Amino acid sequence: MKHLFALLATLLLAAFALPQAQRTASPDIRLVLLIAVDQFRYDYLTRFRGEYSSGLARLLTAGAVFTNANLEHYPTVTAPGHATMLSGATLSVSGIIGNDWFDRESGATVTSVSDPTVSTVGSTTAAAAGSPRRLLVSTIGDELKMSSHQPTGSASAPAVFGVSLKDRSAILPVGRGANAAYWWDTKSGRFVTSTYYVPALPGWVQTFNDRRTADAHAGQSWFSLAPSSLALKKLPVERGPVLYEAVYGSPFGNDELLAFATELLRHESVGARNATDVLSVSFSSNDSVGHTFGPDSQQVRDIALRTDRTIGQLLAEVDRLVGLSHVIVALTADHGVAPLPETLQRQGLPAGRMTTKDLFDPIQHALAARYGEGKWLMAGAGSSPYLNDDLIGALRLDPAEVRRVAAAAAVKVPHVARVYTRDQLLTGQVPDDRIGRRVLRGFNARRSGDLEIILEPYWMRQAEGTTHGTPYNYDAHIPLVLMGPRIRAGEYSADVALNDLAPTLATLLGVEIPAGSVGRVLTEAILPRPANGAGRLPRKAE
Repeated sequence: MKHLFALLATLLLAAFALPQAQRTASPDIRLVLLIAVDQFRYDYLTRFRGEYSSGLARLLTAGAVFTNANLEHYPTVTAPGHATMLSGATLSVSGIIGNDWFDRESGATVTSVSDPTVSTVGSTTAAAAGSPRRLLVSTIGDELKMSSHQPTGSASAPAVFGVSLKDRSAILPVGRGANAAYWWDTKSGRFVTSTYYVPALPGWVQTFNDRRTADAHAGQSWFSLAPSSLALKKLPVERGPVLYEAVYGSPFGNDELLAFATELLRHESVGARNATDVLSVSFSSNDSVGHTFGPDSQQVRDIALRTDRTIGQLLAEVDRLVGLSHVIVALTADHGVAPLPETLQRQGLPAGRMTTKDLFDPIQHALAARYGEGKWLMAGAGSSPYLNDDLIGALRLDPAEVRRVAAAAAVKVPHVARVYTRDQLLTGQVPDDRIGRRVLRGFNARRSGDLEIILEPYWMRQAEGTTHGTPYNYDAHIPLVLMGPRIRAGEYSADVALNDLAPTLATLLGVEIPAGSVGRVLTEAILPRPANGAGRLPRKAE
């Protein structure tokens, strides 16, 4: 009998201990690592594939590669792309309709992350402080935090961080509940954040900034990796803002971000705790180089090859600190880019440049001729003008009629392909084709302008270099690669959207799909959950 009581006591203790052990066991997926490369067209993966040997090569070999992934929204610029990555929402729902827009309530232009209620932390020279308050939806990071029963800030609560050289690229992917977002201030050459997240920089960030690593690039040349070692750019000798802008516009900017992300991994123990964490790393220097030199330049080819190495270093560090068998890696981009018009013209393709004045002046003139002189256009966001509502009201005009007159003037401008009025977009009166649907998904009734003007392919409002923002494929076709536990490696050619990333990650993590997501789960690339229910891959598959 004595032995029987001892056995029963042991079994009872085990029964009570098991739930606690299950609660404290480390999750199989310990980190979601989002790698975004700003202005990285999909065809950079195929054009330079034979020259990749590190991070991109690993992802293309061991990952699920979606060859026809697109941005199904317009405009195709940085803030909307980054807001979509981990929210899955369209711009019409997320509210991030551009990098900036005219705010009718304040009568001023705002950026996607500008916030007058917060201050910059880490520098006194930063132009403006940032926060995610203009983002209207949740992200994967937010959903992870809401699904956790752990107290905020505890060692077992999910940690969510975003880093980039750009403020919007650091802030928007990780959402409103992130522990912190850090970005680079090119005035001071320091990584900064805002009081939305913390009242003061953590010690490790201050130590990193005090090293002044960007100053080491003063007077350096950016040499091509090609055997010729061609000098692609010479950086200023003098330290200061001019140097930091040059660093930002070279591969050295990506190097700075990699070094900072590595320090964050180490000091914040991201992915090495009893939780599933999120780290978003967005490399911005590719965008600056692409704008200046164009996608067919030696500079873009070289920074793509260097990005392969940079991502390889990041993956190696994550493998060392976390173990890649416990990490879901997602690689994508916020948009593509158009070739230089001059390059296209030499190839016999229609392309050219115009100015914002060329586009908007005919609208101003038409409204003045019809209704009288006045400031009819208050501002513009990309190719979208905002009409003067106060003037329209003071003259007791029909706003819809004024917009129709403005649209009639815009459509007559050479190289304008389509014009949609606010009224057409509100009622869905647009062609049911890919371009029409993309424009409709980018329209937010509260924040968008009065007209959406689409130029012909390869025409841009840009005096030099090149740009992006159109609904056409060269701006919308992006990389999308997933690698990690339960990801079926291979190449997938079906049409997918960037909006599909968030619901797919949510499904793999077992959390709610973000509130505004409109994407589908990429089930074709997901392996079945192991029979034991632990979510862990067999040893040989890891």
